[in-house]
Amino acid sequence: MSLLLTRRLLPLMAACALLAGCGSIDPAPYRDIASAPYLRPDPSDDSGRVPYRYSTPVDWRSYTKVIIDPVAIYYGADGQFGDMEEKDKVELADYMQAQFREKLATRFQIAGTAGRGTLRVRLTLTGATTTPAVIGPFSHFDLAGGLYNGVQAVRGRQGMVSGSVVYAVEIQDAASGKLLSAYITKQYPGAMNIGASFGALGAAKTGIEKGAEALVDQLSPGT
Repeated sequence: MSLLLTRRLLPLMAACALLAGCGSIDPAPYRDIASAPYLRPDPSDDSGRVPYRYSTPVDWRSYTKVIIDPVAIYYGADGQFGDMEEKDKVELADYMQAQFREKLATRFQIAGTAGRGTLRVRLTLTGATTTPAVIGPFSHFDLAGGLYNGVQAVRGRQGMVSGSVVYAVEIQDAASGKLLSAYITKQYPGAMNIGASFGALGAAKTGIEKGAEALVDQLSPGT
């Protein structure tokens, strides 16, 4: 990369950092989500990844099957997609459906009908941001960007100019329809994950993968 291009990009990168990063989203308890009346700020979450949650005492070991509803795209007025094109929302929703099915299949039998010992998982994509085509990858190699991302990595926070994804998870007992757990989560790659900075949707997709793994951990016995 030429010195001239570097000099042109640095002011923009600095501005993004001062504004807490380009594409930064602060998740909300989206009012058109079915579980919205139950969601409350989660005081135990100091990472900002799961700011709102509802939970009940559940023995997850009693569940061996799961129904995964088609991922919904949120169209409420408080959605957080910015100017993202519809085709990108659909691509992320399809990717989320595939990833959650793949990850949950390592813990549960995928079911099509409700029955005893079956969970129903509903996912709603409520927001996302893309990674700028040049500035995202460059922020990992530039000295200032590298230092900033290094600090963010230690803190477990979002990297400079990195995309992200926000979605709601609602978990029900499939037979009774009782809401067992619900939360809003923001997911993004590790701040030093260079590979996830390539491609407009790369960071959001990596966030989806991490979120699917986190859900499996939550629903696994002994966690």
